[in-house]
Amino acid sequence: MLSIRDNITELERLAAERDTAVSCYRDSLHNVADYAVELEDQVTSQHRRYVTEVAESLSGPTPEALRGASATLRALLRDYRRKAAEYLSHIREQLASTARALEEVMDSLAQTDGDYETRMLSALGGLREVAQQPAGAPIRDLLTAATNAVGDGVEEMRKQHQAHVAQFKTEIRMLHNRIGQLESAANIDSVTQLLTRAEIERHIRSLERGSGGLLLMIACGIRRSEVRFNADVAAELAGAFAKRLHNALPPNTAIGRWSTEEFVAILPAPSADVIKIAKAVSEQLSGTYSCLLDGKVVHPDLQVRVTVVEPADGSPERLLVRVRESMTQTLAAPA
Repeated sequence: MLSIRDNITELERLAAERDTAVSCYRDSLHNVADYAVELEDQVTSQHRRYVTEVAESLSGPTPEALRGASATLRALLRDYRRKAAEYLSHIREQLASTARALEEVMDSLAQTDGDYETRMLSALGGLREVAQQPAGAPIRDLLTAATNAVGDGVEEMRKQHQAHVAQFKTEIRMLHNRIGQLESAANIDSVTQLLTRAEIERHIRSLERGSGGLLLMIACGIRRSEVRFNADVAAELAGAFAKRLHNALPPNTAIGRWSTEEFVAILPAPSADVIKIAKAVSEQLSGTYSCLLDGKVVHPDLQVRVTVVEPADGSPERLLVRVRESMTQTLAAPA
C-alpha cells in the first residue's frame, strides 16, 4: 500500500514538472513572438501570429505535438531569418545609394561653374569698379545695388545649376545600376537563384569536348506540391531543392533551371566522377522536404531522376540538341 502511494506521489510530481516545462516552453514561444525584430509590418505581424499559434497549440500536448511544434518553430525562424537578411540587405543598399548621392551633391556644389561663371564674375568686377569712380551719389548707389543683386543672382544660379547637375548624375547612376540589376536578374531564376534556361544554354554552347559532363535532373513533385498545397509551397520546395543541389555539387558548377521541374548542371569533373555525383544527387536529394503553409509545416516529397550527358565530337549546337532530346526522353520516362 505504501509503495502504491509512493508511486502515485512520484507520478504526480513528474506530471507537475511536465506541466511546468510545457508552460515555460509556451511562454518562451510567446516571448519569441513578442520580441521579434521589427521588419515590414505585414511580415512581422504574420510571423508573430504564426509563432503565437504554435504556442497556443500546446494546451494539452502529446510527445508528437511537442516534436511537431519544435519543427514548425524551426521552420518559422528559418523563414524569418531569410526575410530579415533580405530586408537588411535592401536597407544597406538604400543607405549606400543615399550616401553616394549626397557626396555627389556636395562635390558638385563645391565646384565652380567654369568659364561661364568666370565671365560673369569679371563683368561684376567691372561694374563694381565703375561704382567706385567719383560720381553722383544716386548713380553710385544704383550701380552698387545692381552689382550686389547680380552677384547674389549669379551665386544662386550657380548653386541651382550644380544641384541640377548632381541630381542628373545621381539619376543616371541609379539608372545604370537598375539596368545592371535587370540584366543580372534576366539571367537568374527568381525562385531558385539558378541560371535561367537561356543562360545555361549559352554555357552549354561554350563547352568543349572532354570538359566535363552535364547532369539533367527532373525533380518530380514541384508541380504536385502546387496542386496539393499552393504556389508558395511549390516555390519554397524548388528553392530548398536548389540549395541542396548547390551543396551536393562541386564548386564552380554552373546550375540552371530548364523549366518548372527540370534542372541542368555543368560539372567540371572527369566522366567517372560525374557518374558518381549523379548517383549521389539522385539518392540524397530525393525524399521529404519541410515547407511552410500558413504558419504550419507541411512535408511535400520529391523524386529526383538524373541523366548524364557527356560532350563529344560535334558542334556546340549538336550538343545542345542532344541535351534537349535527353531532357525530353527523361520527361517522358515514368516516375
